[in-house]
Amino acid sequence: MPLHRSMLIAMIGVLIVAVGGSPVAADRDKAARDKATRDKSTHDKDDKSEMAEARDQVEQRSRDLGRTQLKLATAESRLQDLAATAERLVEAYNGELVRLRDATARHESLTADLQGAEAQVEVARRQVAAIAADTYGTLDVNRPFVAVVGEGADFLRRASLLSQIGDEQSATMKKLHDSQQVHAILQAQAASALRERQSAANEAERLKEAAAKAVEEQLKETKAIKKEQATLEERLDAARSKVERIQREREAKRLAASALRVGSAPKWARAAVAPGAAAPGAVSASAMGGVAARWALDQLGKPYVWAADGPAGFDCSGLSMRAWQQAGVNLDHWTGTQWTSGPHVPLGELRPGDLLFFGRVSDDPGTIHHVGIFIGRGQMVHAPQTGDVVRIASMWRRDLVGATRPA
Repeated sequence: MPLHRSMLIAMIGVLIVAVGGSPVAADRDKAARDKATRDKSTHDKDDKSEMAEARDQVEQRSRDLGRTQLKLATAESRLQDLAATAERLVEAYNGELVRLRDATARHESLTADLQGAEAQVEVARRQVAAIAADTYGTLDVNRPFVAVVGEGADFLRRASLLSQIGDEQSATMKKLHDSQQVHAILQAQAASALRERQSAANEAERLKEAAAKAVEEQLKETKAIKKEQATLEERLDAARSKVERIQREREAKRLAASALRVGSAPKWARAAVAPGAAAPGAVSASAMGGVAARWALDQLGKPYVWAADGPAGFDCSGLSMRAWQQAGVNLDHWTGTQWTSGPHVPLGELRPGDLLFFGRVSDDPGTIHHVGIFIGRGQMVHAPQTGDVVRIASMWRRDLVGATRPA
């Protein structure tokens, strides 16, 4: 009896282990699942943190660039104002040079007039001296006029005496006096005009040089700001590229996760397309369709790639073309000719592998824009669109046109 009891207990233990597994194993599996969940949560948080940081960088650098662009606009506006001022001062300087040239010419003309006046004074002096010599015989006509005039009171006394000589001598003395006045006036005018023009020219040159220096300094500042702007643009581009890279990585992870979710076909789909699942009397045709459908199910999770026909990715007609190629039927990579590649099948008589077409009912096959591969239960395998993966979906869509069984 104890032996039977021991055997019974052992059998119950075996059944418990077989049915429920050991508590230690269950705990270990639960711990592994919990760790995977925590790791995924941590990874998701890290991804979100990295994306938030990258976007913050984009925003900050966009603000920095905006401020620099405003600073550059201000600098360029100031540069334009300074350049306009410099141009005005350059032209003012040019005008002063013209006036200085005219003043110089005027001075030279007045100098010539002055020399003429001095010559007239010399003539008058000689005339007076000649008259005096004729009258008194005491004047030396070879003495310079300045020396005579420089004698001051004595000269005037003599002139007073000479003024009494008669009308002819009086007229000659008046000429001498007038010539002296003209000499003084012309000399003052020439000197004053030349000083004014030279002073104005010097001031114009100073202003011109100051304006040119201001323009040069502002130009340097503007170039520095442009360089700063270029650097900020590069940094902003780098930040944006980082955001785009993170987005691509996240999208790739999403697609990978999606591929994991849809990567295994449900058991009913595998069973529906398994060899020997077809109805009697249509073994050959259904076998071909089953081959195509099974191959299509093996592509689940691969990305949609425009105009691609595998092996890494597919578009809709590329997937159907390759699927039926496995069954020995060559189709074009185009929904238009795939639609006419065999007899059209009523939707109530569909078999796995039949091609389902979507678009607009028309005599023009070019109006058909999508194709899927029937697998049973109203479902199909297809490559939907950019950003998606090969997946199982319902065949019942508003734009369903009909079905074809390639042959």
